[in-house]
Amino acid sequence: MNYLRRRLSDSSFVANLPNGYMTELANQKPPGVPNSPTPPPRGHTSTSSPASPATERRQPPSMMPGLSPASSSSSSSAPPPSFLSSFSSVVKSAQMVQGVAAAHQAKAAAAAAEAAAKPVVRKPKILLVIDDQHTDWAKYFRGKKLDGEYEIRVEQAEFSEINLASHVTSGCVVDTVTTRGGSKVVRSFKPDFVLVRQHAYSMTPGEDHRSLLIGMHFGGVPSSNSLFSLYNFCSKPWVFSHMIKLYHALGPERFPLNEQTFYPSHAQMLATPSFPLVVKMGHAHAGLGKIKVESQLDFQDIVSVVALAGTYATSEPFVTSKYDIRIQKIGNNYKAYMRTSISGNWKANTGSAMLEQIAMTDRYRMWVDSCAEMFGGLDICAVKAVHGKDGNDYIIEVMDSSLPLIGEHVEEDRQLITELVVNKMAKVLLGVDTPQPSAIKPQTTQPRRSQGGHRSASASPSQSAHGSPQRARSANTSPSQAFQPGPIPAASGPGAQKQSPQLNKSQSLTNTFTETLRGNNQPSDDQAKAETIRSLRQSFASLFSD
Repeated sequence: MNYLRRRLSDSSFVANLPNGYMTELANQKPPGVPNSPTPPPRGHTSTSSPASPATERRQPPSMMPGLSPASSSSSSSAPPPSFLSSFSSVVKSAQMVQGVAAAHQAKAAAAAAEAAAKPVVRKPKILLVIDDQHTDWAKYFRGKKLDGEYEIRVEQAEFSEINLASHVTSGCVVDTVTTRGGSKVVRSFKPDFVLVRQHAYSMTPGEDHRSLLIGMHFGGVPSSNSLFSLYNFCSKPWVFSHMIKLYHALGPERFPLNEQTFYPSHAQMLATPSFPLVVKMGHAHAGLGKIKVESQLDFQDIVSVVALAGTYATSEPFVTSKYDIRIQKIGNNYKAYMRTSISGNWKANTGSAMLEQIAMTDRYRMWVDSCAEMFGGLDICAVKAVHGKDGNDYIIEVMDSSLPLIGEHVEEDRQLITELVVNKMAKVLLGVDTPQPSAIKPQTTQPRRSQGGHRSASASPSQSAHGSPQRARSANTSPSQAFQPGPIPAASGPGAQKQSPQLNKSQSLTNTFTETLRGNNQPSDDQAKAETIRSLRQSFASLFSD
């Protein structure tokens, strides 16, 4: 282009051009524009000028015949047709690129709008529940969501059905082999949270699952209670040593811990303790491995059994109990129960026993709250104590999240555990802190009454100086934590029994018998005996109706 411009600006080059060349170049139209004939100027003929080529060369281009100044300027300044076509193609290519970019942007905006309109599907969080198959935990977590977005998928198995492997980067991978409906089901998954409702360790062969706790802790899986506390609860003397710290910190009046002696092996069981006493062999639960020793000869026999077992042992003074006390804590919910043996066994949890809920007191709450601070905090725990016939209480044990649920509010306790786990999963996995409800409306209503007969008055043990339980509701007890009196029946006849509130159906039969004889004013002894037998039958029928 620069070469053409220089050549066109050279006067000698223009002078050597043929006649009419510049005129034809000026009249040439760009591509795509139709050629329209230009009428010649008035008085102009089609013949060429008679001037000689020399004269034409001496004349400037603007004075050449048939070429106006405007056309000469346009012809000198306009680029060649090839330049215009190249420039227009470049412009068209740029416009096409811009159009394609705008189309892509429009498509991206439409896709973003469509994605925003559709609900976001979150990957469900996997909850591993370690429990037997008698309780279907999936139905309690059905419909529950974390922060309203993440669903909870429950995988339930026992310790004996679990295998796992943990890595530093990929975490913990669990394999379960369960039997459902007679067929074997194998599943593999990565749990996001664990709820342990089974004992991780027992001295029974094949029931040592502490390695699974280590593997889940190695993989960083959160749980309730914490895996750290569950591992510490695999040795009862280890737990009792932490209760001794509470005993020294709070004092024997506020935390009456039963005195206990620890023997690492049978070789140390040489001292002659006071009798009777209870010897506990190794780590056992549910009344197993506990022997009542009455004399020194029996103690020596137990020493030989401990030697064969090859384990540690503990001994504690035998307390002639009036009843057992159990205070449980699930989140912020508290319940207290009283269990009385009716089979004559010194173990209240063995044989036939009566269980009833009693009022929560500040003393009981202080016991379970103090124990709930062990091992970094326990979400679910229970304290077991014995109320002796001397009127004193003796704390003997603390249980963790594997505690069995008892009483008439088992369904309520399972719902409380469900809410506790959901709230803790939301806090640990999503960082959302949700307050734990103190109580859930129980599914069961007021305790059932004995059908017919006379209802006995309140026959709970009297309040001792150490806070023995009463059925009366305390000031800080929720309705689900104490007995609710039923309607008082109207008196009929002159010999009607004194009106009294209805009590739990598991009320002591001995008290029923006593109150029946005391409250009935029958005209003859035969009628009193018949009424007593009828009342006892109704009490037995109501007690074992379920």
